[in-house]
Parts: sequence; C-alpha cells; structure tokens
Amino acid sequence: MPKKFAKKYIVEDTTDGVLRFYFRRRGQKKVRLPGVPGSDEFNEAYYKALNGTGDAEPRGPKLSTKNTFRWLCEQYFQSAEYKRLDQRTRHVRKLIIEHMWAEPLKKDSERLYEDMPLSAFTAKAVRVLRDRKAETPEAANSRIKALRAVLSWACKPDVELMPNNPARDVAYFPQHGDGFHSWTEEEIAAFEAAHPIGTKARLALALMLYTGQRRSDIVQFGRQHISNGSLKFTQFKGRNRKPITLEIPIHPKLQRIIDASPVGDLTFLVTAFNKGFTSAGFGNWFRDQCDAAGLPHCSAHGLRKAASVRLAERGATEKQIMSVTGHTTSKEVTRYTKAANQRLLAESAINLLDDDQEEEERD
Repeated sequence: MPKKFAKKYIVEDTTDGVLRFYFRRRGQKKVRLPGVPGSDEFNEAYYKALNGTGDAEPRGPKLSTKNTFRWLCEQYFQSAEYKRLDQRTRHVRKLIIEHMWAEPLKKDSERLYEDMPLSAFTAKAVRVLRDRKAETPEAANSRIKALRAVLSWACKPDVELMPNNPARDVAYFPQHGDGFHSWTEEEIAAFEAAHPIGTKARLALALMLYTGQRRSDIVQFGRQHISNGSLKFTQFKGRNRKPITLEIPIHPKLQRIIDASPVGDLTFLVTAFNKGFTSAGFGNWFRDQCDAAGLPHCSAHGLRKAASVRLAERGATEKQIMSVTGHTTSKEVTRYTKAANQRLLAESAINLLDDDQEEEERD
C-alpha cells in the first residue's frame, strides 16, 4: 500500500517492487516526481506541483530503475550485439522495444511494462505483449523476435542479467497467406509496356527480375560489381553478422537493358539528383512506377518472388534457386515457389491421364 512520505502530499509507492514517488493532493491530478527526494530535479518538480504548475509527467529523459525491463533493454542498446546490427534494424528494433515499454501492465493502469522487475518478466508477460498485437500478427511476431534477441543476450555467460529466456517459450503467430504479392507474367508484361527499354524504371525491373535480389542490393549495383560477365557482391542484409557473397552471371537480356539505359557513375540506378538511391527511397520511387503502369498492388519485393517462381516453373531445383537468391535454407524458397511447384506437379499428373486407356476400353 502507498504510504506517507516526509514532505506534504508526497506518497511512496512500491506496489510492484519498483520505488516511485508521487505528488498527490485532493482535487489535483497525481504527478510523478523524478529522481530521489532531495535532488534538484525532485525538488523542482515538487514545488511546481505544490504551486499547481507542474506537469502530469516529468519532462526530460526518464531514469530507469535497475533490474527493470527498461533498464535491461538500455544495457542491450549499449552491447556489441546491438551495435553490430544494420542501422535500420537497430532503429526498428528500438522502436518496437520502446512501444512495449509504454504498454500498461493492465488496462487503465498507470504502471507500465518499462518498470516491470526482471524477476516478474516471465513467459506470461511476454505472451501478454504478443497478444496485444494479435490483430496484426506480423507486429506481434516482431515483438517476440525483439524480445528473444534482448533476452538471449541477457542470458549469455558473460552478461548474466537473466537466468533464462522466457521469450523462447512463447511461439510466433502462424503466418497466413504468402506475404508480398508475387508478380504474374501478365503484370510483368504490363510494366514493360508502360516502361520501355531505355527508361530507369525498366532498368530497375530488370535488375530485380534477372538477379532475384532485394531492393537493398540492387540500389548498390554498379559497373564495379561486374567481372567476367557476372555480378559479384555481398548481400546487404546480414552483411555484418552472416555475410553472404554471391556471383551471378548477367543474363543477356539484362546486359542489353543496362547497355541501353542511362546509368550513374557508381550505381546503375540514381535519383533525379544523380545520387544513389537509399533502399527506402527506391521503394517509394518504384511504388510510383508501379502505379503509373496500373499495378498499385505490385511492389519491388514481389519481383524477388517472381524471379524465384520463374526459375521453379522452368525446372530449377531448390538448391539452384537458393544459389541465386542467397537463402541459406529452403524454407523461404519453398514458400515462394509452392504455387509454381503445384502447377508443375498437377501438369505432370494430368498428362498421365492420356488416351491409351480410353482406346483400350473402346476396343
């Protein structure tokens, strides 16, 4: 139970094991006081609240309490494991974690997950955080992925901030559907009709379709990556942790399109200011090119899938497809190509229903 503190209208609260101080006076909204009694920031907030000029929440960065969820995450943000991640991965993961900090422990509760003691951060707490995003399974799974990374680091022998990783006991939500729309041959033809050879949009399409790479890779491609008729490069994704270097022969159609297209000095694809694209900037620009071709439902990532489907339909094995896409397991490739494989198997099965049996029956 909250109890009186020495100064008037101040109460001390340790309900969930975390010590907090509040200014509480009848007829006035409760104000949380930062720092510890006697400190400058505490006294300043106290006298503002006493005079009715204080904020409902203290301004400035919050000081986390040791051995709370927020404190643990802040230690993780200082770790080599976090700093070795790609800049965008770090940014996205930090946003996900900060959103979890702001979650109330219970509906309408003033207590937040950021202040939860690590001793109380069990699989049940992880499950609650996941389930609050149940309507958007990808967001829910992103929470699990972020928590597994933080807690896995915390369990390392040279860290020892957690005895175990409770996030590993909470399953991801199953994925429904096949993710990004995979372009059909008709949609590819429509884009090509709208953007003829010699345009930047057609070059972008060809780079993705004839290499099977992500947009983060094709925006890096330039003549310096070409040697003996092949593109040699290290994939952007995972380059700091598990780099994957590929050497992919340049398809004759892709070479003709490169030769007929305006290209930059260091990268084939450049912006209107003759600078290389960022991955996000390219995605937005290519989105506009799809809209101009009457394909608002198509995206850059869908071409990576379309390239895999083309290879599957023309008899490529999973290993052959993986040698192009750079996947290290067949799970994702199988997801990309299952529709194509189903069609091929169905076609071979239907061919077994030939007319020989019918002729024998007539005889």
